[in-house]
Amino acid sequence: MDHKSYSDLTPRILELAKMTEEAGYIEQELFTKYDVKRGLRDLNGKGVLAGLTHISDVRATKIVDGETVPTEGNLFYRGYNVKDLVKGFTEANHFGFEETSYLLMFGELPSREELAEFNEMLADYRNLPTHFVRDIIMKAPSKDMMNTLARSVLTLYSYDDRADDTSMPNVLRQCLQLISIFPMLAIYGYQAYSYYHDGNSFFIHKPKPEYSTAENILHLLRPDSKFTPLEAKLLDIALVLHAEHGGGNNSSFTTHVVTSSLTDTYSTIAAAIGSLKGPRHGGANIKVVKMFEDMKRAVKDWTSEEEVGDYLRKLLHKEEFDHTGLIYGVGHAIYSKSDPRAEVLKSYVEKLSVEKGLEKEFGLYSMVERLAPQIIAGERKMYKGVSINVDFYSGFVYDMLGLPLELYTPIFAIARISGWSAHRLEELANNGKIIRPAYKPIGAERQYVNIEDRN
Repeated sequence: MDHKSYSDLTPRILELAKMTEEAGYIEQELFTKYDVKRGLRDLNGKGVLAGLTHISDVRATKIVDGETVPTEGNLFYRGYNVKDLVKGFTEANHFGFEETSYLLMFGELPSREELAEFNEMLADYRNLPTHFVRDIIMKAPSKDMMNTLARSVLTLYSYDDRADDTSMPNVLRQCLQLISIFPMLAIYGYQAYSYYHDGNSFFIHKPKPEYSTAENILHLLRPDSKFTPLEAKLLDIALVLHAEHGGGNNSSFTTHVVTSSLTDTYSTIAAAIGSLKGPRHGGANIKVVKMFEDMKRAVKDWTSEEEVGDYLRKLLHKEEFDHTGLIYGVGHAIYSKSDPRAEVLKSYVEKLSVEKGLEKEFGLYSMVERLAPQIIAGERKMYKGVSINVDFYSGFVYDMLGLPLELYTPIFAIARISGWSAHRLEELANNGKIIRPAYKPIGAERQYVNIEDRN
């Protein structure tokens, strides 16, 4: 079978797909009848309680006079407000992602000596097996970097003599190695794709042991390896803000679910990558950038609230961009009044926009941030308020840093591997039951019919 035939959707496949869709459809009112929380969330976005965690806390409500009311969003890593963490390491003038990774996995902020030792450990692990780039990454490069990343992670299983050992020391070793090499897997995978599919020059830089994760990303990606201190600092902050977001987010919950089966680390992390890849999860920032590119085409005057507002209404009415009726980067499953990650990111985004000469673009983003919630509230029935989320500005950050679109979601994975590692270790530490929620069957019983008697 040739490649084209392999990928074809034949008329019979289309017919069978329709049958499958009809067989799988469930009347929406049944979810209400049986009190099933679709997406494991109620209408207000509150998640079904499925576990306990020390790792992080996502807060968007408070109790006032016995009533739960929306409040400004806050995110805590091991009890520390993420805003305080960012303020702390920026004032101390050191990179924060490594410090944050230490905190997430070990439960405490490191001392200066502990952080130095941890950085040395990550640097020592920042090596791929011999010929891995040649034999794995450069062969059959995928057009999707998340698939490339997942394939590389699964292949590492074959190089690990203790791959199936789920003891705490061994899993910790595996997690630290993955945190260290994720930037190499993602960026080398992109370089191979760029060479084979786009005809660009192929180059491989070795990571520098003295560099932070953020610095190494820019070093590995750019032909000349050059970057400004502000670029590295902003990327580092973006990594910190994306490192963790509660046990219930789709990819972290996937990590808990798969870990609970006692499978190996590589299979677990590959499953988490598959979750993060989805446009409803880690792929959303790409949509934001593409939406703004379309907006800049359609709106002649970027300073006109009337023109920008008109475009946003057309988005909601499925008349612009991808015709989904969505304004990407606005709204979140938990946060209603504000996403603290977006708040932190915005202050640094403005500084970088000045360095890059993109003040007009930043002004457009700021206007959409202000107008979009008002327009959505006026056009849609809302169960809770909406505000911009972290994807709103992260895509703009990556765009200003010159990161290719193909690497936006892998950068998210490079950050979130720290959170996934913490959740995997926590699940193993508690030696819990295999996660197995219930699905209520709603189909009627039927009598078997012999094949000769079927229509």
